[in-house]
Amino acid sequence: MIFKKPKNPLEGQGKLSRKIIDIPAMEEKTISCPGCKKNLGVGELMELQHVCPYCSHHSRVGARQRIGWLLDPNTFEEMDRELASTNTLDFPGYERKLKTAKLESAEEEAVVCGIGKIHGLNTAMFAMDPNFMMGSMGSVVGEKITRIFERATAEGLPVVGFSVSGGARMQEGIISLMQMAKTSGAVKRHSDAGNFYVCVLTDPTTGGVTASFAMEADVILAEPFALVGFAGPRVIEQTIRKKLPDGFQRAEFLLERGFVDEIVYRKRQRNYIALLLKMHRKRGAV
Repeated sequence: MIFKKPKNPLEGQGKLSRKIIDIPAMEEKTISCPGCKKNLGVGELMELQHVCPYCSHHSRVGARQRIGWLLDPNTFEEMDRELASTNTLDFPGYERKLKTAKLESAEEEAVVCGIGKIHGLNTAMFAMDPNFMMGSMGSVVGEKITRIFERATAEGLPVVGFSVSGGARMQEGIISLMQMAKTSGAVKRHSDAGNFYVCVLTDPTTGGVTASFAMEADVILAEPFALVGFAGPRVIEQTIRKKLPDGFQRAEFLLERGFVDEIVYRKRQRNYIALLLKMHRKRGAV
């Protein structure tokens, strides 16, 4: 017989199997820790705010996750969400990169800014998002951060920032580099008005962001093992042709040399920052 009809239970040939296929629950799925390579349950990791319980590796997280962890529930008022980058210089492939970044991050840009409350204290906040072109700083990122500082200056509010960035966005050329001066000017005016600014450096904080607003805070905090620097360690080694010290440009290295005030684990950040805000609270502030 040339053609033989297969015994397909869906076509009535035989009985349907009643065997139940077990689909693992979210808590049973595992991922490998980038630090120690141990397998971790996704549900467990989410409860631990994406910090490995074995090696304390702090995984990169989105801007809105940080905002949700830090601010009091239902107090966040977002600013300038509609602002988005355009390909002003007609850089090849930039439109495609922007579309991909929006899909991967579910954001219009690499930073989220707004006003909220931390332990009841009114606070301006920005959080950069590594899922949007690794938090690279272009004209819109600079504009949004400048605007949040300007509003905080006008209303006498402290600013809490979370930096994560690969540096200035090369697709915008000199326009992206100009944001270093622009944001720094806004930080200076905010400081001159007697307002408080605390920035948390997360992995990685590099390039033009490090050389501007990220390192200009009154109090500079960092997450454990975060890479912080201007040029990357490989670039520096190739330039000076010398082997760099162990842990070079990591948060612990910077703490020892006075570039960082304190390393704060993610679980402690909300209470730690709230305490700083209370200590530096302006007289008569709400």
